[in-house]
Amino acid sequence: MDARDTDLKKELDATLHARRDLGEDYESALVDSFLEKVDQRIDGAVERRVRRQLAEQQMQTARDSRSPGATDSWGERFGFGIVSLVLAVPLSAIGGGVGHLPGLLTAWAGIVGVNVVQAARTNPGLFGGRRTSSRNSDWED
Repeated sequence: MDARDTDLKKELDATLHARRDLGEDYESALVDSFLEKVDQRIDGAVERRVRRQLAEQQMQTARDSRSPGATDSWGERFGFGIVSLVLAVPLSAIGGGVGHLPGLLTAWAGIVGVNVVQAARTNPGLFGGRRTSSRNSDWED
């Protein structure tokens, strides 16, 4: 039994005690007063539940909106591509100069690999994976 139940039990005991002291003339007023307090408790409990569910929905919406595809802008992807190409020049020179053809192929395999990982991160389902869909309807649960 939590504190609210204890408080409600005390209210009921006080109402019953007041009914004994005041008699049957005040019975309906006492019952109405007690029921008003019960209604307030119920309204408070419902309000807390609604607030909690609304907060959970807002948290879920915030999590869904932070998916990689939603936060990556075109400029961010374009910038990643430019940086990748700019770094490809010295990596190609170093790989080709030191390791000749195998070094050049290794450098470009790394460049391509980084870009493939970035593309997969920003476009879920691009390489045959399962596409995730956001729920647009309030009817689904």
